[in-house]
Parts: sequence; structure tokens; C-alpha cells
Amino acid sequence: TRHTRRLLDYFGIDTPMTSLHDHNEKQKSQSLLARVRDENLSMALVSDAGTPLISDPGYVLVAQARAEGFKVVPVPGACALIAALSVSGIASNQFAFDGFLPHKKNARMLVLEALAKEARTVIYYESTHRIVAAVADLAELYPARRLCLARELTKRFEQIITDNALAVYEWLMADDVRQKGEFVLIVEGVADKKGDERAAVDPEVEKLLFRLLEELPPKQSAAIASDVTGVAKKELYNLAVAHKSK
Repeated sequence: TRHTRRLLDYFGIDTPMTSLHDHNEKQKSQSLLARVRDENLSMALVSDAGTPLISDPGYVLVAQARAEGFKVVPVPGACALIAALSVSGIASNQFAFDGFLPHKKNARMLVLEALAKEARTVIYYESTHRIVAAVADLAELYPARRLCLARELTKRFEQIITDNALAVYEWLMADDVRQKGEFVLIVEGVADKKGDERAAVDPEVEKLLFRLLEELPPKQSAAIASDVTGVAKKELYNLAVAHKSK
């Protein structure tokens, strides 16, 4: 309400406001809709930045409003994930938005490991406190996978970089200022729907890995190839498993 009050004051609008958040949305939605119905009012749902309901409260209110027969009208506006995707240079024909990554490393790694077979572009939001850890995990798992990191979109210090995961991590670590703000993290899908990552691996590395697979199991082959080439063991293991399955 503090940010919206400043905007309303600028335009001379004195409409009463109330806050809506995760802890009060269910109860307050009922009372707000009762007022709209009983007093024949209109109500506007706004957020500090971006579009309501996109990693912000509002779903319960909108769902209840529609269930009770109220007309719900969108007012198109800024949406960070769409803004970032439009300038990322990464495929936008199929994409998924997964909100914020888990806070804890083990849970986050499980989510990111699932990207090994994801053909769609996947978009996350991330905060100042966890952006380094998130990009570091991606660089460990998929150093050659392309990422777009968009920082402080539409604000004064906006920065956008699209490069492989390792390069994006190095860019992030080169300046502490780049680690501050609100982030959109876009991860490119794999080259094909089977999850085969070979397009991202040097042919000579492939040759070594496939030769090792003739004598050793995938896990051991990937470990040796990783030690020799510096390519992430997880990436080589995924490639080894895919190759053996064919």
C-alpha cells in the first residue's frame, strides 16, 4: 500500500486501500468480495511491481471472484519474465515459468537436475541472497548450457547477459554490484526432446567418453572424462546414459 499510495496521490486518487498477502488472503478475500457484492463496488488488485499473481498474492481472490460470478478484467502491464524472455535470444516458442528456486541447495539441485531432459526454455525468479548459489549450481551441472540473466529490469541499473552458464557465473562474480537486485534467470532447453546434450559437448570430449564406455560403466566413464577434460561430471554422465540407452 505504501508504493501504490504514492502513485494514487500523484494522480489525486483517494480510493481507500487495504493490503493483501499470503497470510491474510483467504480470509480477507471473502470480506472484500462481500463488500463488492453488497455495496455494488468495483475493486482493483495491484502489486508493487509487475503483474499480480505472478509470484505475488491474488490467486485466491481472483479464483473466489470468478467462482461467485464476478467479472474479472485484466489490465495488461509489465511482467518481468516476459520482458526478459523477449530480449534473451533464447527460444520463446515453448517455455515454462517455475517461480523461485528452492532456498536449500539439495532441493535446488533436484529441481535443476530435472533440466537435463527439459526441451523447453525454463524461467525462474531469484533474489539477491541466492542468485550466486543458483547460477553456480547451473554452471556445475550444465557449464555449456546457455543462460540469460536479467537484473533490475526496466530500472536504472538494468543489466542483461546471455552466455553459457560458466561464463554467466564468471560475469556475476566479477562485480559485487551485479549480485544485487531482482533477477530473472532463463535456462535454454536441451537440443532435442530426448534430452541429449551432445550439441553442447565438444566432439573430442564425446569421442573420449564413448571410448571409455566400451570398457567401463557410465558413472566411472563420466568421472574419468571429467578429470581429463574439465567438463562437469554430471553433464558427461547424462550424456553417457543417453548414449548407452540408444
